[in-house]
Amino acid sequence: MASLPCRPPSLLLNSSSSYGHNPSLFAATRLCFSSPPSGKPHQKHVVNARKLSGLEEAARIRRLRELKNANKIRRRPPLRQGKVSGRLPVPDHIPKPPYVSSSVLPELSSDPQIPDSEGIIGMRAACELAAHVLDFAGTLVRPSVTTNEIDKAVHQMIIDAGAYPSPLGYGGFPKSVCTSVNECMCHGIPDSRQLQDGDIINIDVTVYLNGYHGDTSKTFLCGEVHESVKLLVKVTEECLERAISVCKDGASFKKIGKKISEHAEKYGYGIVERFVGHGVGTIFHSEPIIMHHRNDRSGCMVEGQTFTIEPILTMGSIECITWDDGWTTVTADGSPAAQFEHTLLITRTGAEVLTTY
Repeated sequence: MASLPCRPPSLLLNSSSSYGHNPSLFAATRLCFSSPPSGKPHQKHVVNARKLSGLEEAARIRRLRELKNANKIRRRPPLRQGKVSGRLPVPDHIPKPPYVSSSVLPELSSDPQIPDSEGIIGMRAACELAAHVLDFAGTLVRPSVTTNEIDKAVHQMIIDAGAYPSPLGYGGFPKSVCTSVNECMCHGIPDSRQLQDGDIINIDVTVYLNGYHGDTSKTFLCGEVHESVKLLVKVTEECLERAISVCKDGASFKKIGKKISEHAEKYGYGIVERFVGHGVGTIFHSEPIIMHHRNDRSGCMVEGQTFTIEPILTMGSIECITWDDGWTTVTADGSPAAQFEHTLLITRTGAEVLTTY
């Protein structure tokens, strides 16, 4: 659930990208040309443009075509907030994270999460539970089911396991799980809206078990989803897998964003910059910040470190709008968005995905 301050996204790819070799399109070189002689003072006209490769242009065209087709097929109104029911109770005997006693959003901790041997056992248990809960939540996704019903079922499964649903009460968040439908990038609040045939929904589960948080999410298909939207979901999951493949002790964090960008750009998808991965363990959100787009952020992974990778891809703009509830964040142009997330444990030779079972 970590985010960065919103800033204008870059809508153009960097001309120094790996697709810049042997470009077939020149839309950005600084061009100068003169007006034809007319007896008037000589005038110089300047056109500023970027050099784009044929592959980049093809991906851009494909992206626009798929977005047009997806909107044409969906023919549904923009996402609107339904009725949000009251906060569900948690038994007193279940340990609660410290932020529950306050409605103030906690600041990102500067302490990296590097659990000891006992802590790794705790992290594995919390993450395995989170994965089980997420898998169960996915079985509930079908037309006519409300996101509030999903929240209620997830809440019950978590407390039955003796754990606390980490989102509940975090900075005042009113529910036990995040349910982000269609154009919702993340942090959707479960409500009375019924899922519809053709929807996609990201379910973000975090549990607090014996003092450790396990954090994971997945985008599910509801009924018959348009092929172009299915592709977005598939590529987003592939981006997460490729990012995990470069993780190991000593690896640079910026490799994550590079790997995700390389794959997403092949399909012309936007990579949301505002929301990031984060350290996780005894603290819900901490350093390091994990950026999912190309960046020059310094820092390297350390053996024993635990953090999340959670890219969000869109079929259109990466600009976002946050609703008045302070949480639900949707794409500014209404285009579909998808997200996948895992919690990782960095090892000497790679990364162990903790949120599997």
